[in-house]
Amino acid sequence: MSRALPPPRHLRTLGLAATGLLLIGLAPAAPSAAKTAPAADPASASAQSPATIPGVDEIVSSPNMRLVANTPIGEPLNTSVNSDLAFQGRYVFVGNYNGFQIHDIARPERPKLVSQVLCPGSQNDISVHGDLLFLSTDSPRSDDSCASDRVNPDQTAWEGIKIFDISDKTAPRYVKSVQTACGSHTHTLVPSRARNTVYLYVSSYGPSDTYVGCSRPHDSISIVKVPVKNPTASSVVAVPNLFPDGGYEGRPGGSATSGCHDITVYPDKDLAAGACMGDGILLDIADREAPRVINRVRDTENFAFWHSATFNNAGTKVVFVDELGGGGAATCNAVVGPNRGANAVYDLSGKGDARKLTFRSYFKIPRANADTENCVAHNGALLPVKGRDIMVQSWYQGGISVWDFTDSTKPKEIGYWERGPLSDSELTFGGTWSAYYYNGYIYSSDTIKGLDILEINDPRTASAKLTRFREFNPQTQPSYRSR
Repeated sequence: MSRALPPPRHLRTLGLAATGLLLIGLAPAAPSAAKTAPAADPASASAQSPATIPGVDEIVSSPNMRLVANTPIGEPLNTSVNSDLAFQGRYVFVGNYNGFQIHDIARPERPKLVSQVLCPGSQNDISVHGDLLFLSTDSPRSDDSCASDRVNPDQTAWEGIKIFDISDKTAPRYVKSVQTACGSHTHTLVPSRARNTVYLYVSSYGPSDTYVGCSRPHDSISIVKVPVKNPTASSVVAVPNLFPDGGYEGRPGGSATSGCHDITVYPDKDLAAGACMGDGILLDIADREAPRVINRVRDTENFAFWHSATFNNAGTKVVFVDELGGGGAATCNAVVGPNRGANAVYDLSGKGDARKLTFRSYFKIPRANADTENCVAHNGALLPVKGRDIMVQSWYQGGISVWDFTDSTKPKEIGYWERGPLSDSELTFGGTWSAYYYNGYIYSSDTIKGLDILEINDPRTASAKLTRFREFNPQTQPSYRSR
């Protein structure tokens, strides 16, 4: 979700300081009874869509999807909203603007809250690697501690990356901070070829000449190098300029490029796709410390804000996401239409630096939402389905959609699950921020309702259950071709 953009400050190292940790036992809530839409051709989820918008908090779904469990956000994190997800073994890590949560999902029907860490700093975008957890801070803070306050941007405020030791899941320890230019709205974990190092590609945007270290034009990302065995030595090692020409200048209803919102890397192919406000880019990341833009695309008709990207498993397609309205507007309606606030499917062709992206189609959920529901394309990732390109995706209060883009020109929805609006009288922010498939189930981080765990039972997605990952950061895209 796009938020106002904070300033950066001088790098400050934090020693082995304890964070504010709450250990909470939580019994999982029973899944709500799902209301299934009228029966129709099982191959067409569009035909199964509700004829009318569901009532407040009413659950509707296609027949092939069901809610398995829901765990509400516990105190004190419930005073803010959930953000992104990461996975490792039997655990799911849930970011929250107030910190993060760790849940044991060995039994998905009965998730257990293992620990919560109170560490405010929007938006706490999250990733994990081995015994390390990384959080993005994109709001000016009084200092780099977990007891900091939000402040007006000035020469002393701090924002950037926070690093935790999670070797003990019940007691994470804050071990290091790294300041980055313009903060860290999101970050992407990039493994190096040497197992003793990982990199973080830090995306931030919204420069201001009054923000220290974040003056215009800010056409770069920050690259943080993390020695896995010595994370306190982590530091910024490069700040590559991705837009020497300044990027897209913007238009009414379309953002100018001034940094990137998110980057997805495909390490097995040494590729990355960047969603950079006004531009979509393809990068060669063979040299992890010197990524190179090799192709750039724009949509000056329908895209308002290039938000995120997903490759298909073959590396021959990229899905870019347009977050029209910044995640806070009602855009899933007839007034906005099917091509705005949607996904755009691009084919990727060619070799080496001659590779290029070619637009093929848009995809947007086929169900209208109420004007009281914020709804737009948001975070998602592939299902590891052999021989097909199938993705699960969040749409805020538009719910969760599973859709097939095997035919780039004719994407189609094959399953959905959603709650009705939070309010039937006023526009109220809520809904699912991220939805990802991990080891047999779909996990959704609902901004208000907490962690949802769902299951899809469909012959078109059945082979996904055969693939197991030991670790999964959705913006660090794994290959499943050899599995």
